Amino acid sequence: MRDTPYLVIDADVLEANLAEMAAHARAVGVALRPHAKTHKTLEIARRQLAHGAVGLTVATVAEAEIFAAAGFADLFIAYPVWAEGPRAHRLRALAAASRVRVGADSVEGVRMLADAVRAGRPDASPLAIAVEVDSGHHRSGLAPERAAEVAAAALDAGLAVDGVFTFPGHAYGVGAGGLAARDEAGALARARDALAAAGIPCPVVSGGSTPSARAADRGVLTELRPGVYALGDAQQWELGSCEPGAIALQARATVVSRRPGVVVVDAGSKTLGADRPGWTTGFGRVPALPEARIVALSEHHATIALPDGVEAPDLGSRLSIAPNHVCMAVALADELVVETAEAEAGVWAVAARGANA
Repeated sequence: MRDTPYLVIDADVLEANLAEMAAHARAVGVALRPHAKTHKTLEIARRQLAHGAVGLTVATVAEAEIFAAAGFADLFIAYPVWAEGPRAHRLRALAAASRVRVGADSVEGVRMLADAVRAGRPDASPLAIAVEVDSGHHRSGLAPERAAEVAAAALDAGLAVDGVFTFPGHAYGVGAGGLAARDEAGALARARDALAAAGIPCPVVSGGSTPSARAADRGVLTELRPGVYALGDAQQWELGSCEPGAIALQARATVVSRRPGVVVVDAGSKTLGADRPGWTTGFGRVPALPEARIVALSEHHATIALPDGVEAPDLGSRLSIAPNHVCMAVALADELVVETAEAEAGVWAVAARGANA
């Protein structure tokens, strides 16, 4: 019996989630390149490739290094990378070991990338870029109509151009997935057409998030990059992107205090993460008690308000809690306990924990 709190993966639910998204990608005729920043584990990544993923998406050079060292040979760092100092040397070594695509949204950025990879070596391994465009999330990414400027600068600098991509992050709102998918398709189509007008091939048109993936426009996108779908979380439950039974990762916690209508468990923000968007109903959910709400979160405790008529669980009993944002919960853990319907099946290391640079 393990001390709580700890994170648990239901291996059967995980497998079903991986199979379902892989089947969806095949049905709509797009490549699946899941985002590994969600799970940060080699075991889940291997299972994603076994289900037909063409490669992995990662968030940082450090994440790419960890997965490349484990034998993953096709990686997309889906953010603009400013490649100076030690990061330039690391990126050059990474490109020599794996097929690497990097996001870019500026002429200055692609010139920096080219200098980093060449560094006095005209025979250096090639690096590919994808031009990031803004489809409504308003984070990084340039206007779609300007995508050809960055693509042309990349070609002039000796880089390969795979195509264009975006992140429809504004899908994270109740009922927003379909609208975000339409915005995504419109922005990517304009970016693709801008490259075509400049005579630049655009084989990759990449998008997707878990809330928008099932509404992705098969006539525009060639690649999907969802991440959270593998594990699920309370946000996806409340967005309607997954049912509570599809949440594969939960925190196991112990009831340490109780009073009528309220229990307190020993999993707080240092286990669950502290994310709480304004549209969520609490700091996580309890799938076994769907009407309960986590109304307060401290570092090591969560306060759970119970619905009328529900008796508080006994002191010492254990509850499983779905974090609001699974990526944050995984990033706080060293390992994930894997269970099947029958028994504990092993422990997976969070291999890319702390890989933030």
